[in-house]
Amino acid sequence: MADNARRLLIVEDDAGLQKQLKWTFEEYEVLQATTREEAIAQLRRYCPPVVLQDLGLPPNEDGVSEGFATLREILSLAPQTKVIVVTGHADRDNAVKAVGLGACDFCQKPLDHDILRLIVERAFHVQSLEEQNRLLLQGPGAATPLAGVIASDDAMLKVCRMVEKVAPTDATVLILGESGTGKELIARGIHDLSRRSKGRFVAINCAAIPENLLESELFGYEKGAFTGAVKTTQGKIELADAGTLFLDEIGDMPAALQAKLLRFLQERVIERVGGREIIAVDVRVVSATNQDLAALIAEKKFREDLYYRISEVPLQLPPLRERAGGAVILARAFLRRFSAQQGIHKRGFAPDAIAAIQAYAWPGNVRELENRIKTAVIMSEGPLVTAGDLRLVAGESDGLNFSLREVRSRAERDAVLQALAVADGNISKAADLLGVSRPTLYDLMDRFGIRRGDEPA
Repeated sequence: MADNARRLLIVEDDAGLQKQLKWTFEEYEVLQATTREEAIAQLRRYCPPVVLQDLGLPPNEDGVSEGFATLREILSLAPQTKVIVVTGHADRDNAVKAVGLGACDFCQKPLDHDILRLIVERAFHVQSLEEQNRLLLQGPGAATPLAGVIASDDAMLKVCRMVEKVAPTDATVLILGESGTGKELIARGIHDLSRRSKGRFVAINCAAIPENLLESELFGYEKGAFTGAVKTTQGKIELADAGTLFLDEIGDMPAALQAKLLRFLQERVIERVGGREIIAVDVRVVSATNQDLAALIAEKKFREDLYYRISEVPLQLPPLRERAGGAVILARAFLRRFSAQQGIHKRGFAPDAIAAIQAYAWPGNVRELENRIKTAVIMSEGPLVTAGDLRLVAGESDGLNFSLREVRSRAERDAVLQALAVADGNISKAADLLGVSRPTLYDLMDRFGIRRGDEPA
């Protein structure tokens, strides 16, 4: 963590309240300012991650114009700073307006110092998480050789390393994972890193095509083979010659067609529907499914010999809920992408959105996250995307029953796992990323039950 990680700037012109607040936050390095000019000077010099700011500032102590001007300037100079505004008891409308401008939270006078401590600690926690994510995105784990794949957690980094190893070979690959985990993206990555990258990447969804048409789609057909076959047509396998054939949802392939596919994989030749010519095809086969093929084999719904032909190298994609910190990192990447595509500037996510993203189970995985972010970018009205914009309900961590100890512990464990992943299991490098000593990192690993075997390979 940076040296300024516990700096708190308090912008308040009431000397008595300033003294109270400094005592309330004695565990922090407190900076103080009474005017906008002083606040901006402190901001430029010390870069505090959190600012506690009264809206009533001189020369407009009885109004809010100077307070709003100060808020805008702080966020313009330091967009990642978390600003908590302090307002009068009956001034909720201005507090809400301040949040709309980018403040992360507000507290009304008379101040309840216990609640205020909680709000400030939460702001530091969110800022710390965001800073960790920025470092990870800028670090070696942020860039992967797979176009479009964002991998900062150890599970996805392992997948990427496996792809790098298997891509140059001609081994068949079976990609396993829930719907929406990015199986086709991984398949394309395998193709792009292979010696066949200049050939075609041809994809077919075995579950989306009726059984009576799937054979002709895969193997092609001769003119007159059936009603409507007005010309000879190449199938997907033939079109992928010298390239890669991606068989998505292969668990849904009809039994009769499984036998014909097995013959092709064994002999590397095909016959078009209605034809007699033997056609040799040089193609790399990558398959994917979200089904349990072992169970289908036991039920005699999938051929065991075909399974072994298509799964020389199996790749298991983790669901988003099991990717430590992955949802937030992906959300930020999607926000940047869609903001640029739509020409709509969004500064980031509100604290309730971060909490909601972390709390939600993401049953639709990366695809669901991507869709929600795109919709939110288009439909949201403020500079920050909120939980409501994502059509999510903020988790418990967003309320007053926010468990700082639990969230801090979870954040530390995720950070340790992510650092080990980025450092490829190198303890010294991981400790440097985390800003701690090697013994401290070992203590953290022991505390969170992270065994040597859990470190990235």
